[in-house]
Amino acid sequence: MSLTIAQLAKRLGADPDKIGSSSSGVLSKEITGVGPIKTTGENEITFISGDKHKAALAGSRAGAVIVPERLEGLDKPQLVVKNVNAALIEVLNIFAPKLKAVTPGIDPTARLAQNVKIAEGVSVGTYAVIDDGVEIGQNSVIGRGCKIGENSKIGKNCRLDDNVVIYHNCRLGNNVVIQTNSTVGSTGFGYSFIEGAHRLIPHNGGVIIEDFVEIGANCCVDRAKFDNTIIGTGTKIDNLVQIAHNVVIGKCCLIAAQSAIAGSCKLGNGVVVGGQVGMRDNIEIGDGTMIAGQSGITQDVAAGQTLFGCPALEKKEEFRIISARRRLPNMAKQIKQLIKRVERLEASEDDKE
Repeated sequence: MSLTIAQLAKRLGADPDKIGSSSSGVLSKEITGVGPIKTTGENEITFISGDKHKAALAGSRAGAVIVPERLEGLDKPQLVVKNVNAALIEVLNIFAPKLKAVTPGIDPTARLAQNVKIAEGVSVGTYAVIDDGVEIGQNSVIGRGCKIGENSKIGKNCRLDDNVVIYHNCRLGNNVVIQTNSTVGSTGFGYSFIEGAHRLIPHNGGVIIEDFVEIGANCCVDRAKFDNTIIGTGTKIDNLVQIAHNVVIGKCCLIAAQSAIAGSCKLGNGVVVGGQVGMRDNIEIGDGTMIAGQSGITQDVAAGQTLFGCPALEKKEEFRIISARRRLPNMAKQIKQLIKRVERLEASEDDKE
């Protein structure tokens, strides 16, 4: 796949008057790929979204660069766009590896039970198993080795990658993506200690995953004890994330890898959760909250806060604690010196007596 710089500029909505470069025939130069500043080749395009990497561009071999505004003194074709990230997504899609297209149809090795409703354009991969009462919407893709339990419903344009498991009585909206080896609807971790043994509490609820949710690889979303575990529209979940029973996650949240959200937590809209964050059960996180990686959330959080630490605190308070902690070695030395000084003074007073 290759496009000229002129063609790329048109696709990205770049300002043609700002492309520039002292080289002749710059608009007809062929671009065949995209890459980072340091390793991009002469026929590839790179990008810069802020001042941090401007200096590196001088030594880059890139054939062109996507920028938010024209950079003076840079002798490279510049595609000036309103939103660098949006342009980068478009370029990555243009130059993505061309894999074999998914074709609609049910592979002969797949196993479909009774009363299964498969809409037009659906693809069901090899050795997939679909149980009684399942419904799958138009143009959805069910990968190899997937398992969909009884009475679950999959919306339109969904994609379940290989070996995804959807348990019984779960509902996925439209345009949902679930990557390889993730599980939706497993029994929650709830036990009662009765007569000397831990007894599993039945989890009879379901899971609702709303439209445009994306879930990474090797994630677990537990079913509810009652009602439903819910993941709101537009939320994106990284790999290796645990969502426990009866959790409710709002719209357009971001949850990074290795985070764990305990039972019955409620996250508002637009919450951002860094990697390896842990939340205790039954807490509420307000809209727009940002939680730094490796934080531990132990109590309710009001909307719009930025937290980090374990237990997590509002960032200004945590900064003060960190600052004080860094001074502890010097403070310990000063305390020892003061103790010695007091001891000398006391000894001097004793000699006078």
